[in-house]
Amino acid sequence: MSEQHSKIKIMRTTVFCTPLVTPLLRGLSSLILWLMGWKAIGKPIKDQRFVLIGAPHTSNWDFPLMLMVVLKLRLRLHWMGKHSLFPFPVGGVMRWLGGIPIDRTRHHGVVDQVVQQYGENPELVVLVPPEGTRSRVKDWKTGFYHIANNAGVPILMGYLDVSRKEAGLADFFNPTGHVDEDMRAIRQFYADKKGIRPENAD
Repeated sequence: MSEQHSKIKIMRTTVFCTPLVTPLLRGLSSLILWLMGWKAIGKPIKDQRFVLIGAPHTSNWDFPLMLMVVLKLRLRLHWMGKHSLFPFPVGGVMRWLGGIPIDRTRHHGVVDQVVQQYGENPELVVLVPPEGTRSRVKDWKTGFYHIANNAGVPILMGYLDVSRKEAGLADFFNPTGHVDEDMRAIRQFYADKKGIRPENAD
């Protein structure tokens, strides 16, 4: 295996599926959510092969909150990070935390690299934040859509809503290839969801 290929290798055993560690974190997450008064919405999913998006992203608290929900709902999650975050010897730890190193200097772009991972792994869930930042944005990035469409996998819409104090997993969306129409439909789902810092919402 070449060094370049190994840079985008994913780890099958992560923090989300490690014996003893994961059940402990899952129980801790459930307790913290209960103490905070937040509900985790959704059920464990058997066929874990899809792109996960999460919105609205308006606060630094969004990620740990969704992470606790992911643990409680037993998702085996991966996330993308630039390959410079994975140097030896910490690269293994980063992969164990669910990281997929992405080399932005490669000829093929991020979308192609992640699609390649779906082709090589029968089970894969990659979290892609559509807003890309917690600051106010007008237009969502479409990378998550093109990854799902090119890989032939559905998009699972994760969300949080501070008005109901709930966060979780809603519906699957199957891309049709009509990106503008599909993006409008996906955005419509999030129209009534209120972020932790609504002033940062678009």
